[in-house]
Amino acid sequence: MAGGGKEQVVTFVVVLTLLFVSSNCFYLPGVAPQDFLTGDLLNVKVNKLTSTKTQLPYSYYSLPYCHPDQIVDSTENLGEVLRGDRIENSPFVFKMREPQMCNVVCRLTLDKKTAKAFKAKIDDEYRVNMILDNLPLVVPIRRSDQENTVVYQQGFHVGLRGQYAGTKDEKHFIHNHLAFTVKYHKDEQLDAARIVGFEVKPFSVKHEYEGQWNEKTRLTSCDPHAKRTVTSNENPQEVDDNKEIIFTYDVEFQESDIKWASRWDTYLLMADDQIHWFSIVNSLMIVLFLSGMVAMIMLRTLYRDISKYNQLETQEEAQEETGWKLVHGDVFRPPTNSDLLCVYVGTGVQFFGMTLVTMIFALLGFLSPSNRGGLMTVMLLLWAFMGIFAGYSSARLYKMFKGTEWKTITLKTAFIFPAGIFSLFFVLNALIWGEKSSGAVPFGTMFALVFLWFGISVPLVFLGSYIGFKKPTIEDPVKTNKIPRQIPEQAWYMNPAFSILIGGILPFGAVFIELFFILTSIWLQQFYYIFGFLFIVFVILIITCAEITIVLCYFQLCSEDYLWWWRSYLTSGSSALYLFLYAAFYFYTKLEITKPVSGMLYFGYMLIASYAFFVLTGTIGFYACFLFTRLIYSSVKID
Repeated sequence: MAGGGKEQVVTFVVVLTLLFVSSNCFYLPGVAPQDFLTGDLLNVKVNKLTSTKTQLPYSYYSLPYCHPDQIVDSTENLGEVLRGDRIENSPFVFKMREPQMCNVVCRLTLDKKTAKAFKAKIDDEYRVNMILDNLPLVVPIRRSDQENTVVYQQGFHVGLRGQYAGTKDEKHFIHNHLAFTVKYHKDEQLDAARIVGFEVKPFSVKHEYEGQWNEKTRLTSCDPHAKRTVTSNENPQEVDDNKEIIFTYDVEFQESDIKWASRWDTYLLMADDQIHWFSIVNSLMIVLFLSGMVAMIMLRTLYRDISKYNQLETQEEAQEETGWKLVHGDVFRPPTNSDLLCVYVGTGVQFFGMTLVTMIFALLGFLSPSNRGGLMTVMLLLWAFMGIFAGYSSARLYKMFKGTEWKTITLKTAFIFPAGIFSLFFVLNALIWGEKSSGAVPFGTMFALVFLWFGISVPLVFLGSYIGFKKPTIEDPVKTNKIPRQIPEQAWYMNPAFSILIGGILPFGAVFIELFFILTSIWLQQFYYIFGFLFIVFVILIITCAEITIVLCYFQLCSEDYLWWWRSYLTSGSSALYLFLYAAFYFYTKLEITKPVSGMLYFGYMLIASYAFFVLTGTIGFYACFLFTRLIYSSVKID
C-alpha cells in the first residue's frame, strides 16, 4: 500500500514537471495558435481609448465612431475589467491574405456635441486600441537617433492638432483613414497561416467624391480602381460642427519570418536592458556592504560577546558589563499595541506569499502580456488564498504575547488592512464613475471582489488562526523580569524616528531603478515583461530589509534599548515612505497629467501601493530581527 502511495506521488510530480516543461516549449498562457486559410474571416476587435494625460480609459463607442449593426461585448476576466478594458466587435471586415484598398466604413456628419467629443479626446491625446487574434494594434515609429530601429506604440491617436499653412489658428484633425498591415507566418506544408503582427499607419484625409452620396459612390481621393492610395500629403480632415467625415481603411498582408511562438518578442523588445543590469549591480553592492556588516557583527562582535558573557563567573561582574546582554530580562517583553503588531505581521505574511507566488508564475511565463488582465487576476486570487498564512502567523505571535482572545485578533487580521484599501479604492472608483470612464469597476465586479474577501479570504484567515492557536506557544529563550528595566538616555543618532528613517533608505535604494520601469509600464501604458530582473531585485530587497533591520536592532540593543518589536517593523517598512516620495517625483517629472481627478487617482493608487510595500517590507524586517534576537539570547548562559 505504501509503495502504491509513493508511486502516485512520483507520478504526480512527473506530470507537474511535464506540465511546466511543455508550458515553456511554446508560449503561454495556454492559448493555442489559430490557423487561417486564405479567405477566412478575421475578427478585428476594438478595445478602450487610453490617454497617458488623463489615465481615464473610455470605451471605443463612447466616441461616435462607425459601429457594426450590433455591438457585442467580449467576455473579460477580473483583471481586464479592473484595468478598464472594454473589448467589443468592430465594423472592420478582414479576410485572410485578401488585400483591400479604400474600404468605406461609414460617413458621418458632425454636430456640435460630436465635434466637441472628438476635440476633447484629441486634446487629451487619446489613443484607439484594437485587437486581432489576441495581438494589440501598434504604430511602428522609426527612431531618429538609431538607424533601422523601430519602436512600437500601442494604439493610434484619435487625431492631432495643427495649423493650415499661413494661419495661426490651431485646428483639430481626425485620423479617419487607417492603413492596416497584417503580418502572417505561412506553414510550409499547408496553405494555412498564423497571424504574427498587427500594425497601422493612421492618416487624416478630407475625402472627396462626385455627385450625391450613396452606398455605391466612388471616392476620388482614394480609389482602388485607379490604384490611388492615401498619402500623408493629402488635405487633412478637420473636426468641426457640420463637417462631413468619411471613415476608410486599407488592409495589406505581409509574409513574415517571425514564428507564432515569438510574435510577442517585437512588442517586448527591451532596448535598455543594460540599465537593469546596472540596477542589479547597484543593489548587489548595497547587499554586499550590509552582508559584510552583519557577518562582522555575527562573527566578531557577537562571538566575542557571547564567549565573554559565558566566562563571567559572578553576578557582580555581569552587573559591570554593558551591552545587549543587560537587557535579557526585558527583550522579550510584549510591546505596547501588541495586537496591532500581530495584525500587521499577519497581513505582511499574506502579501509576501502573494508576491512570491506571483513572481514564480510570472517567471514560468503564465503571466505573459498576451494574457490580458492575468497578472491582476492572479494577484487578487492569491491574496485571498494566502489568508490562511495571515491568520496562522498573527495567531502564533498573539499566543506568544500571552493573548487569549484569538477570535478578536483573527477578525482584526481579516479586516483592518483590506477595509482601509477597499474604502480608498471605493472613493477612487466613485471619482472614475463621475468621469463616465470605462475604468470604473461595475457593481458586478465589485461584488466579486467583496466575495473574494468575505467568501474566501476571511474564512481562510479563521482557519489559519485556529491552526496557529492550537500550536504550542513559542517559548522565549530567556525569562522576562517582572519589573521593566529603565532605558538609559540614548545618543541622538539612536533616536527612534532618526534610525527608522535611515533604515528605509537602503531597501528603497535596492529597488528604485526597477521601480522606474514598473511605474512607466503602469502609467505610460508600456509592456512590462522582465520578471527575471524583477525576481532578482525582489530577492535583493528581502536580503536588504533583513540585514539593515538586524544591524540597527543590534546597535539598539547594545545601547540598552529593548523596545525593538515595533522599531524592527518600522525600520524596513519606512522604505514605503521613500517609495511614495519617489512616486510624487515621478508624477511631476515624467507625467503630463493635468486633470485634478487624474492626479487624485495617481496619488490614490500610489498610496495603496506604498501601504502594501510598507506591510511587506516591515514584515520581512520584523521576522529577521525576531529570529536574530532569539538566536543571540539563546546562545548566552543566563544565571
